Amino acid sequence: MSDIATDKALVDRVVASDCRDSFSALVERHQSDLRYSLRQMTGWDEALADDLAQETFMRAYQSMASYKADAKFSSWLYRIAYNQMISHYRLARNNEITGIDETVSAIASSRESDSSAAFTDQSLHQDLARAMQQLPTQQRMVIHLCLHRQLTHQEICTIMEIPLGTVKTCINRGKATLRDLLASWQSENEDVT
Repeated sequence: MSDIATDKALVDRVVASDCRDSFSALVERHQSDLRYSLRQMTGWDEALADDLAQETFMRAYQSMASYKADAKFSSWLYRIAYNQMISHYRLARNNEITGIDETVSAIASSRESDSSAAFTDQSLHQDLARAMQQLPTQQRMVIHLCLHRQLTHQEICTIMEIPLGTVKTCINRGKATLRDLLASWQSENEDVT
């Protein structure tokens, strides 16, 4: 047996013998990327992202027997995470406690009031995350999976269970919106150079 087991081999061990070590290896292998993605998708709400990641891994463990190797394990895991995130926002919207619009507005106004700050990669990264929050949830997830996770359009279709045309439309519209929202960066950076 090789030192590095494939995701499929680890899943098979979890299903066959409830091997907790194999599941721990899967968590260790995928948790950083998943948590980063969820943080990006939640506007860097680390507590919420960590809660969603934990819930995702719990659901994955409970549903491990349903994993079919026709898609990558990470795609299957992202599908669960996406469903968890959608459920969270649906529940929050139903309870009228989303706070996303207020958070984005507060962040945007603090950015505007700090216009004298030096432009750094970190502030661009933060502005990108804030701009991403302004995209509709489906579009935001597609853009993230495409640009940050560099998944193929077909992998995104699998994760989100949406048609290929919808994926392409979300990418095109999302990129256009982000370009508009971040246009000030290009003009500010041209002024600096």
